[in-house]
Amino acid sequence: MIENLPPCPKCSCAYTYEMNALVVCPECGHEWVPAEAEAADDATTGQRVVKDAVGNILQDGDSVVVVKALKVKGSPSGIKAGTKVRNIRLVDGTDGHDIDCKVEGFGAMQLKSSVVKKA
Repeated sequence: MIENLPPCPKCSCAYTYEMNALVVCPECGHEWVPAEAEAADDATTGQRVVKDAVGNILQDGDSVVVVKALKVKGSPSGIKAGTKVRNIRLVDGTDGHDIDCKVEGFGAMQLKSSVVKKA
């Protein structure tokens, strides 16, 4: 169940409810799938939206904190949870890695947005 249901895209009613996979508006009767509505919003803006592990929208130049320990190939120690990374850059990386950054002590690398939280 979605905790914060979105308002109706047709009439902006805040009293929407969930029925199976759909979200329904009791005032106008409009039914929609929330994932499709988000995809349509992204398509209309023309920009790719990257969200962190808790749902905050990330932008170029933001600072983030690593939320879980990460193993790094070729390094005896990994990146510890709580490591702060400054001045990130959003990229269309490979294999889900959509953040390009420099981690202090490790150098330049790419991270997944699902393992960071906006600082």
